[in-house]
Amino acid sequence: SQQSDQQLSESPLSPFRGVDLSPALHPLNKTLVKGGKWKDVDNAQEKRRSFLHDFCKKYNSRKKLRTHLVHLVSRIYVEDRHKVLYCEVPKAGCSNWKRVLMVLNGLAASAHNISHDDVHYGKHLRKLDSYDLKGIYTRLNTYTKTIFVRDPMERLVSAFRDKFEHPNSYYHPVFGKAIIKKYRHNANEEALKTGSGVKFKEFIQYLLDSHRPIGMDIHWEQVSKLCYPCLINYDFIGKFETLEEDANYFLQLVGAPAELKFPKFKDRHSSDERTSAEVVRQYLKELSKEERQLTFNFYYLDYLMFNYTSP
Repeated sequence: SQQSDQQLSESPLSPFRGVDLSPALHPLNKTLVKGGKWKDVDNAQEKRRSFLHDFCKKYNSRKKLRTHLVHLVSRIYVEDRHKVLYCEVPKAGCSNWKRVLMVLNGLAASAHNISHDDVHYGKHLRKLDSYDLKGIYTRLNTYTKTIFVRDPMERLVSAFRDKFEHPNSYYHPVFGKAIIKKYRHNANEEALKTGSGVKFKEFIQYLLDSHRPIGMDIHWEQVSKLCYPCLINYDFIGKFETLEEDANYFLQLVGAPAELKFPKFKDRHSSDERTSAEVVRQYLKELSKEERQLTFNFYYLDYLMFNYTSP
């Protein structure tokens, strides 16, 4: 209706007021980059930026989105010293990114001795939604905004392995129980009681169910809904597949201390094989052709925005 649209655009809390939705692609400030070794990384960066920018111009989801600004920025971490905003995409290097942000912020001397629990449960880093509206807008418009993404199927399989194939005191009782109860027809009492042992096929049935017995979770939520890349104009798009080069180039761009390098270590279950294309293939074998197609459809926007090849 025209009238409600009108009201929406005039409301001072309108989700789009001040969010940079201009079609202009701001050039990256490269004045702090030292040495000539970043040429290839930079070229890849510029390609990704213009690809996403062109995609968003074509797709223009602005009309469809009525999400409040505070929700739009709820996954974004703030580092005020180097003026960095980092949107967290789980299973795409986020634990090590948080370690780096803590070092940038002066909360830790090195990224290497911060435990996993300290990264995720120690309340060290502020999120953008904890600031007032003016604080949010100022940072969105002046800080360097980055997002790191990963091939959607690899990210999904990685999340499944992490949360369901290892003991977990939250995901098994909360998600596991609900999934087994709804999708395993002959579940035994033990499985129903503990929620352990969810199979990949059951997990996918839950993911694709429009009447899910339990809500979504950030580990398998679409990047388009975690970080809103067509509404928030990210300056830097890193990929898990080139994580270290991208991250170290980004650290140069924002003037990080020279000795700070992105950590190489795998955060958890370090003895497990990393989730690779081959590992993903094994998991996808457990699904029917239709389930595979529907899972791809579920992540369709993520594939498109970040130019990943469909499986």
